[in-house]
Amino acid sequence: MPARILIVDDTPASAKVLAAKLTAEYYDVVVATSGPEALINAAEDDPDIILLDVMMPDMNGFEVCDRLKADARTAHIPVVMVTALGGRDDRIQGLAAGADEFLTKPVDDTTLMARVRSLLRLKQMLDQWRLREETGQRMGLVEGALPSLDDGRGAKVVMIGDSSLENGTVDSVLSADGDVVFSVAPGVGAEQRILEHQPDVVVLSFGEDADPTLRLASALRSLEPMRQIPIITIGDDVDMPAMIKALELGSNDYITRPLDDQELLARVRTQVRRKRYQDRLRDLFLSQLSMALTDSLTGLHNRRYLDSHLEGVMRRVADNNRPVTLLMIDIDHFKVVNDNHGHAVGDTVLVAVAERILRNVRGFDLAVRYGGEEFVVVMPDTDLAVAAPVADRLRQRMAETPVPVDAEVDNLTVTLSIGVAQSRDATETSAALLKRADTALYAAKNSGRNSVVTDPPIE
Repeated sequence: MPARILIVDDTPASAKVLAAKLTAEYYDVVVATSGPEALINAAEDDPDIILLDVMMPDMNGFEVCDRLKADARTAHIPVVMVTALGGRDDRIQGLAAGADEFLTKPVDDTTLMARVRSLLRLKQMLDQWRLREETGQRMGLVEGALPSLDDGRGAKVVMIGDSSLENGTVDSVLSADGDVVFSVAPGVGAEQRILEHQPDVVVLSFGEDADPTLRLASALRSLEPMRQIPIITIGDDVDMPAMIKALELGSNDYITRPLDDQELLARVRTQVRRKRYQDRLRDLFLSQLSMALTDSLTGLHNRRYLDSHLEGVMRRVADNNRPVTLLMIDIDHFKVVNDNHGHAVGDTVLVAVAERILRNVRGFDLAVRYGGEEFVVVMPDTDLAVAAPVADRLRQRMAETPVPVDAEVDNLTVTLSIGVAQSRDATETSAALLKRADTALYAAKNSGRNSVVTDPPIE
């Protein structure tokens, strides 16, 4: 996944080594040599992650991080402090300033890349919500600025671990700072008990065997209500490979034992602030744009919203050289459904197709009812190699599972034809991309329907 990473370091040799490691992983790297320069770059270029040194003249890394988090334009950008400072007080000060991680040089490459990948997933999700909010503002449907981060206090935290002593420590520390902590015993049914508490953060503690904790983290991420809930893991130094694996499975952060009260508070606060920020973006978007920009039948966004949103997505292609791929979806022989069974049954089919589209795409993809029986899915930062299998999986699942209608009409087998088109370059317009996806769709219909055609063709 391509991404732009801003390195802030006044030591050229150190910045060069770090940039080389990231470039080798195909990231786009920008270097700033001072705090003021970093603030300008962050506001103007919107990097995906900032790797920030602490010891710099004029403005140190702590002050830079404070200013980044105080500015609504940059508060959402993940910050990793990468510094020679290794003291407990320095780490706590960095985390309290809003940094997502504090890594001491020399940095272990595996740990660094795992943190980068984890934070990129978070930033990608936030970017899509911010982009949708900005779309509403451009269309005059939303007033006011983007929300800012709060203090992260008063959270509902669920703690899962075998050690009653550690569970009590977490409860004591967080409760004293205004949080409500619920302890859940690990084992069968833990996922459901966690869901019942509707937490803001879940803390998972590694025991002697890391496998049950990793399986629980994976299971939580597979549940729709838990996909955006932050997960923090706790483990010993020997558990570091497992904690890195947890990051790859979707956890957000980790803490190594022995637990430090202030570090625990700082890391929980960071995750709560980010969750609330994303929740406010989502709630603001849904409440103010729902009536104007959604299809009343299916609940998907409508063409009016797509026209504006896709313009913003295409600008990201130009700015960051990241592809966007469209799925153009048409229900085969839909007119026959209306003619033979009536429009009420046709509406039932449209709703069923919309629901299955949402179940088969990612949370940050945009699904739209384009008009009539046509749908569009916008997949940002995605190429054909990823999008085409998604389209074919949707096609297969639609064909294999008939749509339940009512007692008077047998379940209907519905098939889809899908055209898939990937953006060509930074000069292509949204209209041109839509046209190519539409052309691919008609090729799919002309080939016998119930098929997927890509543009350009996949060899």
